[in-house]
Amino acid sequence: MSDWKPKRFWKDSAVVEAGDGFTVELDGRRVKTPAKAALILPTRVMAEAVAQEWDTQDKVVDPATMPYTRSANAAIDKVHHQHGEVADLLADYGDSDLLCYRAEHPAALTERQAEHWNPALDWAAETLEARLLPVSGVVHQPQPVAPLERLRARVHDMSDFHLAAFHDLVSLSGSLILGFAAAMNWREADAIWRISRLDELWQEEQWGKDEEAREQAELKRQAFLHAKRFYDVSG
Repeated sequence: MSDWKPKRFWKDSAVVEAGDGFTVELDGRRVKTPAKAALILPTRVMAEAVAQEWDTQDKVVDPATMPYTRSANAAIDKVHHQHGEVADLLADYGDSDLLCYRAEHPAALTERQAEHWNPALDWAAETLEARLLPVSGVVHQPQPVAPLERLRARVHDMSDFHLAAFHDLVSLSGSLILGFAAAMNWREADAIWRISRLDELWQEEQWGKDEEAREQAELKRQAFLHAKRFYDVSG
């Protein structure tokens, strides 16, 4: 695999209006996505974040240091063309939501799951009008159809940019409900991330810390927090 990276060729970046949105210019040349589409962003705040990422590039462009740009590219090049499929993929998490599958033992773990997961399900029932039911064990048990369809409709109503962010909120947490909870500010994003990691944290308490696993978890946490920030600046 080639390690080639494009070199920095510009001196200045600027945010400019573009139709109903904003874009970024590098020495007057508009940035495009990897698929050569126009990089039209829904809010000035997002455009400023993207421009800052381009500004901070040194001699070569390193996409790993440009999360806002990567997320915007995904919204335009991928989600825009597969909006329905992506929405259905995420909505399907509701029928096997992390929060609904509870340990059968030990009692201390089941109590902790109830303490931290039940409030999220209660919030969803009240705010989203979608009551999902917890079950014991890991064997799939279908959820009621009506609340799942209400959740599905909400996902389909999201813009391309919101849906790109929501994809990571749901897939990283393993929970459609926690994805909505983060997007709608039920609690701080970092607190919601810890709720999604309850089982893993329990295992750490019992068996000790695995440094490699912790490093991977931290990368996912940072990605989850970025997804929340990207959702917030999507309009």
